[in-house]
Amino acid sequence: MDKLLLLFWTFLKVNLLSTSGPASVGLLYKEAVGHFLTEQQFIQAVGFSTLLPGSDALQLAMFIGYTIAGIPGGTVALFGAILPPTVLMFGVVSVLHRLRRESWVGSFVEGLTPAVAVLMLFVAWKVFKGGNGGLGWQSLIIGGASLAALIFELPAPLVILVAGLTGVLLFR
Repeated sequence: MDKLLLLFWTFLKVNLLSTSGPASVGLLYKEAVGHFLTEQQFIQAVGFSTLLPGSDALQLAMFIGYTIAGIPGGTVALFGAILPPTVLMFGVVSVLHRLRRESWVGSFVEGLTPAVAVLMLFVAWKVFKGGNGGLGWQSLIIGGASLAALIFELPAPLVILVAGLTGVLLFR
């Protein structure tokens, strides 16, 4: 029972501080690696959850919860992950509905954009470095090809799938 409570608290905390999405992956990395998962397991979980349709953060929560405590763990982690954003969104929508004509609201959102972008780059760098100690030529090839594919607006799940298959060939 302590595992379930710890899982719930971890995902509640992560999603209270980052409200889910890509930004939560960095915080979840800090909370999960070393406590619940190894770095290699976390990287694999992020890659796998990106391939599946739907929210990456919720799939990651269910994967980690299931890995730790089976179906009850997956359920508890999912509930911990969706509770904060749901409550916060109801609150934000009710406040924004009242403030929708105020000009500072748009400026506030514009101010958030660079911070979220930097946070996503930081997480990408941590994942890109990988658990094997450094940046090898294989990582540079896969990363460069993925960047080029995304610049040419190929679908992200397709880019991830091809990168994974390339990893199978290059990291034998």
